[in-house]
Amino acid sequence: MPPEEFSELIPSSKNSPLPPLQSSSSRQAEADVARMVQTGLQDLLAQRQALQQEIEQLERRRDRIKAEMRTTFAGASQELSVRLQGFKDYLVGSLQDLATAAEELDLAPAPPAPTVNQTTQPMAQEAIPSTPAFSNQRFEEQRERVRSLIDQYRTRPDYYGPPWQLRRTFEMVHADRVSNWFFNQGGRGAVKSLGSRLQNVLVASGAISVLYAIYGDRLCNLVLANTPERLGEWRRWLQDCLGVTRGDFGANQGITLFESPEAMIQRAERLLDNGYLPMIIIDESEDKLPLAALQFPLWLIFAPDPANPSQDNYYY
Repeated sequence: MPPEEFSELIPSSKNSPLPPLQSSSSRQAEADVARMVQTGLQDLLAQRQALQQEIEQLERRRDRIKAEMRTTFAGASQELSVRLQGFKDYLVGSLQDLATAAEELDLAPAPPAPTVNQTTQPMAQEAIPSTPAFSNQRFEEQRERVRSLIDQYRTRPDYYGPPWQLRRTFEMVHADRVSNWFFNQGGRGAVKSLGSRLQNVLVASGAISVLYAIYGDRLCNLVLANTPERLGEWRRWLQDCLGVTRGDFGANQGITLFESPEAMIQRAERLLDNGYLPMIIIDESEDKLPLAALQFPLWLIFAPDPANPSQDNYYY
């Protein structure tokens, strides 16, 4: 190829246009855009971080609410179940007592009057004093019997003993309260509550067991509490502590439950007139002491302890 033609193929520098130089205004615009993008990105990152913190707070709150719902509903359900069970025990026992009393009704003609040699009230012939005096030094033999029984319950518990004998662990705190009630208060006084109904029933069971060992079937225990649920607990735990059955509860049996102090006082007066020995037991929940109860030879009242408030929520 001739040099002339080859030179024509090479573009001349005069004819080829050069790219225009970037102006200062366009560089400024690009810098402004970059700053805007950077600022917007920082705002988005800050918003994202704030949202993450709010999400974490909401998740913690959700977990706390779930935990509260589980504990609150579970506790309420358990408390309701225990209260219903106590009411059921009281109601079933009351119906059984009513059925037993109906069966014992004598609808036949009255039998002939007994002769002079017949005994109408064998209980009145017993030589046991009608009024206990455990704090009196003249009854030292009886006092030693009480001490021996309390010591036996504390040191040699018999979990399979006969009915009316204490069948549960009897610790020093229970023995001290029972001993003080017998010897310092003479079987008539208030005992400081142990903070739960179960522990109070154990103290009352110890006293009942000692008295039953001395007086036998003459002893009639009258328990006063102001709700069917509390009476249901007394019934269930007395059965557990003393080994008695539902047949031992009722109008003419060893243990009678009352919601009304008036009805309890009337029953105690009739029992005393018929030669029996009524023992009145008043639950800690009773806020008013029936003064008429103080006329009887045996009464045990559980008084609230300010230093150890009662947990009357059915957990023991």
